[in-house]
Order: sequence, then structure tokens, then C-alpha cells
Amino acid sequence: MKAARSSASSAPSHSFLTIFTVLLVIVITTGCGSTPPTKFSGNTMVVVLASSTANGQLFQFSVTLQNLTLTSQSGQKVSLLAAPASDEFMHLNGHVEPLATVSVPQGIYTSAAATLDGAFPACAGQADGSLFMNEALGSYSGLTAASIEPQQPITVTGTAMGLVLDLQVSKTAPFNGGCSSSLRGVTITPTFSLTPVTIAAQPTNSANGKLLGVEGLISSVRADGSGFTAGALYSMDEGTNLPAWQVSVGSGTVFQGVGSTAGLTAGMPLDMDLVIEPDGSLLATRVAVYDTDTTSLSFAFGPPMAIYPSGGYRAVYPVMNTLQVEQEGQLTSLTGLYSSLSGAKFKISGQLANFESLPFTPTFNSANMVDGQNILFSTHAPAEVFQPVSTLTLLPQTIDGTVGAISSESSFTTYTVTLAPYDLFPNLAVQPGQTTLLTNPNTVVVYADSNTQMLNSGAVNVGGLFRFYGLVFNDNGTLRMDCAQVNDGAAE
Repeated sequence: MKAARSSASSAPSHSFLTIFTVLLVIVITTGCGSTPPTKFSGNTMVVVLASSTANGQLFQFSVTLQNLTLTSQSGQKVSLLAAPASDEFMHLNGHVEPLATVSVPQGIYTSAAATLDGAFPACAGQADGSLFMNEALGSYSGLTAASIEPQQPITVTGTAMGLVLDLQVSKTAPFNGGCSSSLRGVTITPTFSLTPVTIAAQPTNSANGKLLGVEGLISSVRADGSGFTAGALYSMDEGTNLPAWQVSVGSGTVFQGVGSTAGLTAGMPLDMDLVIEPDGSLLATRVAVYDTDTTSLSFAFGPPMAIYPSGGYRAVYPVMNTLQVEQEGQLTSLTGLYSSLSGAKFKISGQLANFESLPFTPTFNSANMVDGQNILFSTHAPAEVFQPVSTLTLLPQTIDGTVGAISSESSFTTYTVTLAPYDLFPNLAVQPGQTTLLTNPNTVVVYADSNTQMLNSGAVNVGGLFRFYGLVFNDNGTLRMDCAQVNDGAAE
């Protein structure tokens, strides 16, 4: 009986060990704690986003892409551009705008390639006591292969995603120091990074699907009021293949300057914020129009290069994407019309909504505008006459600099940022015939609050190099920025 009892008690133990062994094999086979492999099915709408990483050596860099492709693990090549695409990359330093949207088969892509059909960097500086602009710094035309660094596998999956094509400006057009008449023959080596972006359910910044300060020109408005078609504003040497966008509006869209899409018409320049929808389409969260009159409308956006104080010397010289407010007769090799600032309306972009809480008064007018601010201007005079400027609007911009001090003021953290000598603010602050408006043009005090998007990889600290994006004001001789976004800096 004892033997039978002993035999009976050992059976359950043997069964338990057998079951445990089977379960262990199953766990090992399926991979305990590992993520199951991604299942690919169908296509994904990929929004290609143009961006750049740059210091302040250039004020403009127009590029035309002939093609941009991905190659899958199996060797399948997919084009991300339906046609050649042109864009100006310096105004996208640290933020993004849509370049193209394309349907891509889902899968893992192990390499990317691009071919350029033109690259035109431009710098500005002082030479022999006067303003010097080098618009042929190292320009070239003709097909040239670009380098995409680093090459990394890109997983294309889901209904929609983004791919940021970031122009590495210093690697592409390397030179040391500032812009001068002796600067010639800079070697152009096109270099980009290509980074996937996961679209958030509620995008808040350029890293998750929100696109701030996109400047465009309306080409058509939908009859039902649900949206419009717009293209990017033209820039110097940019080419003719500018991005075009189908933009929808919704109940939450904020309109500035007009009440709704009923106030929009073809030919109006726009300043807008967009989000990428789950299906890859674009929805406007903010649409601003600063000049609603399209009669004989001409416009440009960019930094003024030389501002003279009064009288006949108070003139704006538009050179495509660049404003040069200068003494008549300078830069005679350039073509264009001088335009008077007398009677112009001065406005500020509505992208940031915290003006009332700033510990300084943000103002922009004819008395305190300075060289280097990012400005959208419009005029309505016929092209054959002396043009009075109608509207000047201060737009956000990116600065690259070293943090010298960190403090707090009211509900804001303040960063005292030192700029490189070749940046536009210090480089253009004192020119012959101009009134000196800035006490220390090498320094910008940056104000960041809880709404500032911190996209930097590490903490902002004293001695660190960072890029700050926001509205720059001249506050009684001190440059102050109302900051919307912080990124890692670009080497000076």
C-alpha cells in the first residue's frame, strides 16, 4: 500500500514538469517581453517635410531637388517626389514645412538617396565700410548627388507619418568666419539627414506633426469654404517647383485678419500653422492674412539689410526674398524698385498668444525696426513707379547662440544668448549713415514660458549652444525674443 501511495503521489509531479516544460518552450519561442514584429499591409501616406540645421553664416539657401528615393530591404526603390521640388531652407532652420505628400508601400527601407538640380547659398556682411551680399557664394546648377547622413533603416507603417529632410547647412556649404568680398569658391557638398516623424493624435510641435509659421500664397479657395490651395512664397534663386498644399479648415481654426475662408481669395499671402491629420492631409489651426488687398500686390519676406533713418534715404529695396532698406544708389548692380516706408502699417505675427504676460512691451514700428528681423512686407503700387510699402509684419525667426546666463522673470525663464559676430544682428547693426538703435547687438534675451516647445536633447545650461525660434523685438536698444521653440544648436 505504501508503494502504491508513493507511485500515485509522483504522477502529478511528473505532469506538472511536463506542462511547465511545454510552457517554457512556448515562452522562449515567442520571445518573452519582446515586441512582436511589425505587420505591413498596404500603403502609408508619407508627408516629406523640409527643414534645416544652421548657424547664422547664411541668410538664405535655395535648393532644388530633382529626386528623393527610398530603397527597401528587398531592393525596391520608391520615389518620395512626384516631380522636382524647390524650397528655401534657411527660413526653415529648426522648424518644418511640407515639401510633398506621397503614398509609400509599407515596409522597412534601408537607404535613401537624393539628387539636386541647384543649390544657391547667400551671405551678407560688411566689406570696405559698406554692405556686401554674396549671392553666388558657391552656387551651382546641374545634377549632383546628395549625401544623406546617417543612413538608417526607416520603417514605413500606419496610415500616415512624416519624414523630415533636414539640410545640414554647414556641411553643405562650409566656410569659416563672415561674409566678405574675398570669399569665393565655397565647395557645395549637399548633405541631408532624413528622420521619421510619428504623428501625434494632438500634434504640438514639429517633432510630432505640427507645422508653425508656414508662409504661403493662396491659389484657390474651395467653394464650400472647407479649405484652400496655397503654394510656398517664392525666394531668391529658388526655381519654379515650389511646394503646393491642399489645406482644410475646421471648427477650431483660428482666423486672423479675416473672419473665415469667405474672406480669403486667390493672390493673398498667408501666415499659417498646420497639423498633419491621421490620413496625411493638412489641417490649418491658424490662418493669418496681414494684407487683404490683392490689387497690384507685390510682397517679399526676409531680413532688412540696411535701414536708414529718414527722408529720401528711407527706402525699401526688395530683392525677391530679401528686404534691403538702404540708401538709394547702393548695390546698383541689382535690379528692382525702391519703396518708401512712409505711411506703412506695422503688424506682428499672431502665432504667439502670450503678449499680455510678457514682462516687456512687444512693439514693432518704424522707429524700432532693426536689420536682421524677419519681415513680410507688401506693396500695391504698379511696378513702374516708386513703390510705397503698404504693410510690414514681424514674423518669427531662428537664432543660434551660446547661453551666457539663465534667470527668471515673472512666469518666464530667461536665457541671455550671445550670437556669433557674423550673425545678421551684430553684423549689420552699425553701418555708415545709419542710426545706432541697439545697445548690444551681439546679445538676445530669450523669454520661454510653459508653452515653449523644448525640443533640445539635453537641458538648457550656461555655456550650451542652442537654437531659439520666436519673435525678436527691439526693446529700447535690447533685443528680446518671445520664444516658441528651442532646438539643439548648430556649431558656430
